Amino acid sequence: MARKKLQVEKPALFSDFSCQEPWRIFRIMSEFVESFEKMSEQGPLVTVFGSARTKPEEGDYKEAVKLGRLLVKNGFGVLTGGGPGIMEAANRGAQEAGGVSIGLNIKLPNEQKPNPYLTDEIDFRYFFIRKVNFLKYTHGVVVFPGGFGTLDELMETLTLIQTERINKIPVVLVGSEFWKGMLDWIARTLVDNQKICAKDIKLYQVADTAEEAMAFLKIHHKKNGLIGTIKAGF
Repeated sequence: MARKKLQVEKPALFSDFSCQEPWRIFRIMSEFVESFEKMSEQGPLVTVFGSARTKPEEGDYKEAVKLGRLLVKNGFGVLTGGGPGIMEAANRGAQEAGGVSIGLNIKLPNEQKPNPYLTDEIDFRYFFIRKVNFLKYTHGVVVFPGGFGTLDELMETLTLIQTERINKIPVVLVGSEFWKGMLDWIARTLVDNQKICAKDIKLYQVADTAEEAMAFLKIHHKKNGLIGTIKAGF
């Protein structure tokens, strides 16, 4: 007597997962291709990170506006997350100066609305693709005070530079008082416990004004012979 094979019906959740999950890779590929195509058409850019909660009346906001203007004046466009706060401020300065002002907006459950100072906007579904675009097409990163998201972006940037996964771009932290506690901990705890090398603390500079941040960017590119021949890319 032939043995009857028992058929176990999969719950709908697992059935849908097995049918649809492999197709996610094509959606990911599509987002990479579309964003790379659009970003590759832009000129030299500098990425600005910082809190979305910073208000227009705050000093950090005003400095970010000033930085946006200075970047355009020096031949750079501005690249941000496209939202409010520091992102809005840097985009605002760039747009008011007549330059390129790009926002990489992320689709969230509580939708982040793009700020009104963008000359170009790209919407992302995936955080990791968005983060690739921030660093693949930038010639420097300026980080204003912010929260978990800003810290995540800063640490990933430093990690990729440290491990030589991206070009050695300049990284400037604006606001010495804000960053002091973290930088002291890095220098005393991480270095002293040999979790990073002493030379790694030279991967970033600290500034208190937009003018100082711009000066660091210019010094870096001049020192490395990149002025006029700047190239992006991992």
